Amino acid sequence: MDEQHWLAERFAEHRSHLRAVAFRMLGSLSEADDALQEAWLRASRADVSQVHNIAGWLTTVVARVCLNVLRSRGNRHEEPLDVQTADPLLGSALAGNPEQEVETADSVGVALLVVLDTLSPAERLAFVLHDLFAVPFEEIAPMLERSPEATRQLASRARRRVKGAAPAPYVDLTRQREIVEAFLSATRGQDFRALIMLLHPEATLRADKAVMLTAEPVTVAGAEFVAKGAMAAMRRAQFTGPALLDGAVGLVMAPYGRLRVALTFTIVDDLITVIDVIAEPDHLGRLSLAVLD
Repeated sequence: MDEQHWLAERFAEHRSHLRAVAFRMLGSLSEADDALQEAWLRASRADVSQVHNIAGWLTTVVARVCLNVLRSRGNRHEEPLDVQTADPLLGSALAGNPEQEVETADSVGVALLVVLDTLSPAERLAFVLHDLFAVPFEEIAPMLERSPEATRQLASRARRRVKGAAPAPYVDLTRQREIVEAFLSATRGQDFRALIMLLHPEATLRADKAVMLTAEPVTVAGAEFVAKGAMAAMRRAQFTGPALLDGAVGLVMAPYGRLRVALTFTIVDDLITVIDVIAEPDHLGRLSLAVLD
């Protein structure tokens, strides 16, 4: 078997792992697949006769490609076309395979993808490779042209962003999460009765101008009206999952890892009293967002 054929077999063997690395680095399956194609072109032109750990070497090749993509994205202040055309509430213009994109985002965690998107390219690489794929800092450092200790500090800084600030000691995050996830399940499943059971009779839903593209914010009061409005808006909501928002459990909608809408909840005596739907970029930017354990 010649070297090229052997390398192609090894690349195919490790493809699922390499795609997982690329997806967490870039937040989009279509971009991840493009990165894998570029990585294969680079790998196929390299001399691998002295490579003893082919899986680790291929991971390095993919990571370098993704790092270049992230740096180029930041330099041009651009987002992938997939993100620009996606409707955060309806998901009506998703490119590629939307079902697979949503399934993959759900499996990784929408909140994690959002937080990763706030990191610098170097922080993201260090955190993803070390914390998510157990790559030693000594192997990551050369990719970033930094020392292992400096690379460790990058990952540590990223880790603090992912975990966020500690919530107030009196907040029962477990119970909040149960209620918020029940809300998401009820709205996605169009279970009106289950949703009503979660809402205070005088519950209020407030949506800012950017949510509905209206001249003024929209407010809906009363459990039945809130339930109907929430079900209509969330029926086809994709890329949605729980996150820690300003120390409390909420929901984020983030197509391809880019935060577009956040829902915060006020919960009193296990009933939702207020839902705030936020889409204005300035407000989203002020939210303290972290990943729930």
